Amino acid sequence: MHVYPSSMQVSNRCLQRLSDALRQRRSIMGSRWRRLSAGEQALLVLAHLNKGESYPALAGGFGVGTTTVYRYVREGVDVLAALAPTLDQALDLARGKAFVILDGTLLTIDRVGMASGRDRAFYSGKHKRHGVNVQVIADPAGRLVWASPALPGARHDMGAAREHGLIDALNAAGITTIADTAYQGGGPAIRVPQRRRRLDPDTGRYRRLSPNQKQVNTAHARQRGPGERANAQLKSWKVLRRIRACPSRATGLVQAITVLIQTG
Repeated sequence: MHVYPSSMQVSNRCLQRLSDALRQRRSIMGSRWRRLSAGEQALLVLAHLNKGESYPALAGGFGVGTTTVYRYVREGVDVLAALAPTLDQALDLARGKAFVILDGTLLTIDRVGMASGRDRAFYSGKHKRHGVNVQVIADPAGRLVWASPALPGARHDMGAAREHGLIDALNAAGITTIADTAYQGGGPAIRVPQRRRRLDPDTGRYRRLSPNQKQVNTAHARQRGPGERANAQLKSWKVLRRIRACPSRATGLVQAITVLIQTG
């Protein structure tokens, strides 16, 4: 029986899946002895991901060294990330849906180098902070289907989606995709809201949307709304609210938490 003296919004299924994956890894590696059992290590990893517990706090709580906590957390994240669905697998699932929702989200990060302007690639002018850009696909109910590798936060959503091959893949598969205006020009499968018409040459003002166009936009917003749930699910894990790891570790964290969310 594994006990952690704090409440966590994590199901037993998540703990069991990570424990089994760690046991399998230990068996493959031929590990004969560890300070913590696979179940205890899984509990430690989940406490870090879900509660954002620091390494020193976990070291004291589990009776191991800070270095051991670091190694255990890194190993647990890597084991989970290896189970994350690929884009092809996500598209196979998406084909069975009436439509999917595509959205981008910024995950704040503070471990970026400030010297020689190295932080500029991670600075989002829209959100006025440093972060990483993650593209998210959700089903019509807002359940997370896929989360992309993390890119520097200065990347525009459309540019990031194209870099991941997401726009071409969705169009090639003919999967109806509901998205916001950031994905304008994404192709026939990408449905975006009606934009204001061009300037009226006579008045110099933008022409207003017609009543029919407004109704279309309202219906579109209703379909797109549940997609925010997937972003909220990611950020409900405190380690993603402010990533304090190296930017190169952000993708692994996102993939690991995707697996835990989908495990439910």
